[in-house]
Amino acid sequence: MDDAIKQIDHPIEVTYRSFELDPTMERDIKENMYELLAKKYGMSIAQAKANTGNMVQMAKDVGLDYQMDTLILTNTFDAHRLTMYAKTQGLMKEMTERILRAYFTESKHIGDHETLTELAAEVGLDREGVAKMLASDEMADAVRADLQTAQQYGITGVPFFLINKKYALTGAQPTEVFVQALKKIIAEDEITFLNKEGATCDDDGCEIPEK
Repeated sequence: MDDAIKQIDHPIEVTYRSFELDPTMERDIKENMYELLAKKYGMSIAQAKANTGNMVQMAKDVGLDYQMDTLILTNTFDAHRLTMYAKTQGLMKEMTERILRAYFTESKHIGDHETLTELAAEVGLDREGVAKMLASDEMADAVRADLQTAQQYGITGVPFFLINKKYALTGAQPTEVFVQALKKIIAEDEITFLNKEGATCDDDGCEIPEK
């Protein structure tokens, strides 16, 4: 998505939302990613590794280094609370990206409060304030509100991109798909705006009446 936005000559605001793939997951998990997938979907470990390998290659193609062999599974609710806290400090994007890198590339335990506090300090958040927040239930309602919104939209997996609250793109898509979708949506919105202003539109463009 970021690469697509760079190709669009139009202001675009990106907002991250919380979504838990498995809210029932414990903070400390003994199973690795392959064992969990095999158990959940009734496949062999070899099949789980092959399926995961496809995702790793897609990540590699866009410059991301996913280390699935050493990834530490955990409940992510507190990590989501931290991103919501970071949002109040204007650092949600930075915090989200730092947590994702810690999880997928650095094999850090992002359910551990000390780990989350360290990551937060790295992006510029106050260490003491973060520790206090994590020890409480602060920002839990904000996370649950996002989860409820996801249910209302029928979202069952990630990545999921909702544009202007009415257009959706699901799954890992090539950059060109995002570019085409964004251009189409921007063009449609501009036509809608012009029509509200009383413009006359045809195949050659729109003529705005003088006021």
